[in-house]
Amino acid sequence: MEEQKAIELLQQLRNREVKEVRVTKEEFLPFRQVLVKQEDFKHFRGIAQRGGGVLYQYLEVPRS
Repeated sequence: MEEQKAIELLQQLRNREVKEVRVTKEEFLPFRQVLVKQEDFKHFRGIAQRGGGVLYQYLEVPRS
């Protein structure tokens, strides 16, 4: 996944344009490299899926 695509997906989550974003096993590491640089990183929750994918959601209250 390209960095710009990851930024767009994170922005859509932030703006509530989408409820969740699915990231495949192959896309995970490039996506995460962009995610951890975000100022509001703690607001994103990743839920592991069978097969190695991850489902990301945006939380109102940051996780601890």
